[in-house]
Amino acid sequence: MKKVSILLFSVLVFAVQAHAQKSPPAKAEGEISGASIKINYHQPSARGRTMIGGEKVPYGKVWRTGANNATTFEINKDIKVEGKKLAKGKYALFTIPGEKEWTIIFNSVPDQWGAYDYDESKDVLRVKVKGDKPAEYVETFTISMENNAIAMAWENSLVKFDIE
Repeated sequence: MKKVSILLFSVLVFAVQAHAQKSPPAKAEGEISGASIKINYHQPSARGRTMIGGEKVPYGKVWRTGANNATTFEINKDIKVEGKKLAKGKYALFTIPGEKEWTIIFNSVPDQWGAYDYDESKDVLRVKVKGDKPAEYVETFTISMENNAIAMAWENSLVKFDIE
């Protein structure tokens, strides 16, 4: 019985580690317009698959903007996103990818798994931004701060939204 328990525990630990390595946690932190911004997300990799606009991240559907937990976006003071006010606090950051335009969503329920329990009535801000292409293919989903904007890049997609 003890050997079976040890074996089951070992298999569970291995499975958790293998899953965690596929989409590791990442952070984007910095200051824009005097606001401290912290973004926590998980980084999936394409690994030869079409992700954005494919089966995993289809156009026109709410996406958790990464893998595993919903991406969180935390600010220590009020800011403007694409010219619209967002109060200080912690939010889930969702997106709706499109071929030419994306919707960026700040939802008042930051701690949720994926977008499975996403509730549009809990959105506090939605903005639309134009999609673009990165200079080169991006294998692993990445969120970064560039000047006064947040940039999200993966595969052949690049999306930025301005912060002031």
